[in-house]
Formats: sequence, C-alpha cells, structure tokens
Amino acid sequence: MESIIRTHSSLTMASYYRRKKPDTVFLNAKPINSGNAQAYLHGVRKYSIGLAERLDSGYQAPGNGKRSSVSTVGSISNDFIPSVFYRNIAPVNWFLRIIGVLPIVRRGPARAKFALNSGAFLYSVVFFVLLSCYVGYVANNRIHIVRSLSGPFEEAVIAYLFLVNILPIIIIPILWWEAKKIARLFNDWDDFEVLYYQISGHSLPLNLRQKGVYIAIVLPILSVLSVVIIHITMSDLNLNQVVPYCILDNLTAMLGAWWFLICEGISTTAYLLAERFQKALKHIGPAAMVADYRVLWLRLSKLTRDTGNALCYTFVFMSLYLFFIITLSIYGLLSQLSEGFGIKDIGLTITALWNIGLLFYICDEAHYASVNVRTNFQKKLLMVELNWMNSDAQTEINMFLRATEMNPSNINCGGFFDVNRTLFKGLLTTMVTYLVVLLQFQISIPTDKGDGDATSNVTVVDMLMDSLSNDMTLLGATSTSTSVAPPTTTTVAAVTRSGRGRKG
Repeated sequence: MESIIRTHSSLTMASYYRRKKPDTVFLNAKPINSGNAQAYLHGVRKYSIGLAERLDSGYQAPGNGKRSSVSTVGSISNDFIPSVFYRNIAPVNWFLRIIGVLPIVRRGPARAKFALNSGAFLYSVVFFVLLSCYVGYVANNRIHIVRSLSGPFEEAVIAYLFLVNILPIIIIPILWWEAKKIARLFNDWDDFEVLYYQISGHSLPLNLRQKGVYIAIVLPILSVLSVVIIHITMSDLNLNQVVPYCILDNLTAMLGAWWFLICEGISTTAYLLAERFQKALKHIGPAAMVADYRVLWLRLSKLTRDTGNALCYTFVFMSLYLFFIITLSIYGLLSQLSEGFGIKDIGLTITALWNIGLLFYICDEAHYASVNVRTNFQKKLLMVELNWMNSDAQTEINMFLRATEMNPSNINCGGFFDVNRTLFKGLLTTMVTYLVVLLQFQISIPTDKGDGDATSNVTVVDMLMDSLSNDMTLLGATSTSTSVAPPTTTTVAAVTRSGRGRKG
C-alpha cells in the first residue's frame, strides 16, 4: 500500500513539474505518450536521435527541472550547432553595424539585447550625428540649386530627385526604436533551433552563410558604382557630395538584402520542416510526432509574424520611399524621351531599375516565405493517409490542419499591409496612375517657338504671364480701327520675346 502511495506521489510530483515547466519554447503544448520519462521531463523526445539516445545510455540530465537551454543542449551533444540563423545573416548584420544602423549587443546564443548605455549604441549615435551634418551640408546645396531653376518642369523633377535620395537617413532612428524587437526576434530564433534539434535530432541546416558573404561584398560595390554613374550623368560629379549618397544608398540596399536573407531563412526552414514531417509520419508513433511538429510549426509561424512586427516602421518607410523615388525617376525618364535618349536618361534608368528590383525582392521573398510556411504545410497535411492511423493520430492531424487555418503566417507590417506580391502590384498600379497625371500636366503646358530657335517647354509662370499679356493686347486691339492692326501684331511679338527673356 505504501509503495502504491509513493508511486502515486512520484507521478503527481512529475505531473506538477511538467505543468510548471517554462513554456517559452513549447507554447503550453504538452507532448503525448513519451516512453522515456526522464527525456519527457527534460523536454527531449523519445525519437530524437541526438539527445534521447544519450539519456537512454545512462546520461544524467540536469536536476533543476528546467527545459534545455542553448548552452545545455550544446554540452549534451557535439552535433548541436547554436545560433544557425544568426550565423547565416551575420555578414549583412556586421555591415549594418559598421554604418551605425543596428546597435544590438549579442554576447552569446539567446542573449541579444539593445541597451542605451552600450558601446554599439554610442557608436551608432556618433555616426548618425556626423552623417546628419554631412547630409545637411549636401541638402543645403541642393536646395539652392532647386531655387535657382528656371527651366522646364522635368528639369525640376530631376533636381528634386537628389533631395529625395537623402530621405533614407530617417531609417537610422527608426531602427533604434525597433532594436528591442529585433533583438527579441534573434533570441526567439535561438530557442526555435533548440526545439528543432530536440524534435528532429539534428541542427537546423540553413546553409545561407555563403550567400550572405557574397551579398555583403558584391552589393555595396554595385551600389557605389550606381551612385557614381548617376552623379556623372545627371549632375556635376563632386566627390564631397557623392560620399553621403553612397552611404545612404548602401543603407537601403543592405536593408533589402537583410530582409531577403531573413525571409529566405524562413522559407528554407519551412521547407525542411515539411520534408522532415512527411518522413516522420512513416515511423511508429505518429500521434506524438504530429503533436510535436505542430508545436514546431506554431513557433515558426510566430517567427514569421514577428518578422513583420519587428521591422514594421522601417519597411513601411522603405516602401513609401521606394514608391516615391521610382515614380519620380520614371517620370523624368518618360518626359525626356520625346527629345531622344540623352546622357541624363542613363542615370534615371539605373535609378528606376535599381529601386524597382529592390522593391520586388522585398515583396517577393516575403510572399515566398508566407506560402512555404502555411500553404505547403497544408498540402502535406491534406495528402496524409489517415486509414492506417489510429484515432489519436487522426485527431492530431485534424488539430494541425486547424492550426494552419487559424494562425496567420503572413508577414504583416504592424497591421498596415501584408508584404507580398499583391503589395508590389498595388504600388505599381498606383504609380502608373500618378505617372499618367504628371505626363498629362506636362503635355498641357504649351510650347514657345522663336525664329530659328528649337522648341522648348515653358514654365507655368511664363504660361500665365504670356496669357495675361496676350489678353491685354487683344483688349487694346478691339478699341482701335482696322488700320492699326499691323502695330498690334508687332506688340504681341514684342511681348513674346519679353517672355523668353524672363524664362532664360
């Protein structure tokens, strides 16, 4: 009787510690019917190749009753590689830290944080202040150029284009505001990798490091070359003013590359998880496996949503900036093509194509990640053969399928919009509308032809002044006789010449 009481008491205590286990990884989901009680209490699955076999062979797990952390798992098995996701995006992370964008301190796996008293943030503030002074000097010169313009409307658009290119400096304080959420996202990825290892028995094989190194080397070089070519073809090349444009253009390009690698990591993880889940269903004990892979999918789905929330304001501003810069560059290109393809059109074409490509990859990679996380898993679940499974396994499959329907896996920027191909299509549609309005406005401005002079566009002020002068001349002509008609014609010609002098 006493042995039965002791057994019941031990089971009760085991159940108590099982309920009180920290839920930062498992999201309150309980594994089902583990055959190894010790592995079950310490968050290790019976069919995990790496950890469970060592527990079965006599390894004594830590006695604190907590879940395995990154350091604990790393000490259990040499096969576990921590911080796989962070290692793969590290090259782009380091480049962004060099230009003072990401002041996040990371002292180990799951230990990333943002602190105002850290050296990284102090470096970021100093870099931002110096860059702001430099950009202010360049912007002041550009404003003087815009004020002195007296040519056609499309020339003013090209001048305003250089002012708009300075706007990405606002991204740096925005990223300071979102640095805590980004650090939390990195820590959540470390926890996800521990859970993935506990379930699958091996570390997460992303293999994006080499791609990240190539991007961190090639993309800045291409960005600097494009800025130099734009300044050579569209304005006088002044090296003192080209430097801040190179830094800001690299900022937008590397943020796009950073987003690309994060979404590529989510897509690759979702694909590997789906393939691993399909293979796991062929083994014995599918009910427990389905439950654990459902928990793993819920964590990946949460990481997908947190990606959009962590970079919410940054990519809202990026989308608006890219929309504005693409619209201005395409309008300047189309407005000058009527006179033939000139040297200025080379810079406008590079600006338009560069930013369209950046916007497309931002939207396309987010769309691809969302599809891989949700749609591909739903296909795997719908293709599962339920005839040979017991009722528990069928229930788990139905719960998994319902979880994919109820948990959104799209990348949403804080509720503003979903980042996908629909966003790219919507921005292009709105862009075409604005381009049509701007081109109609340009066509509605009349042209002024002189004796032997080439046709040239007049500004809106000249058009209004010439129209007023012609009206006053016609009113004076109606009050005289017909014999005074030739002097009236001379007066109109004189007024027209006066208008040209005002324009020039």
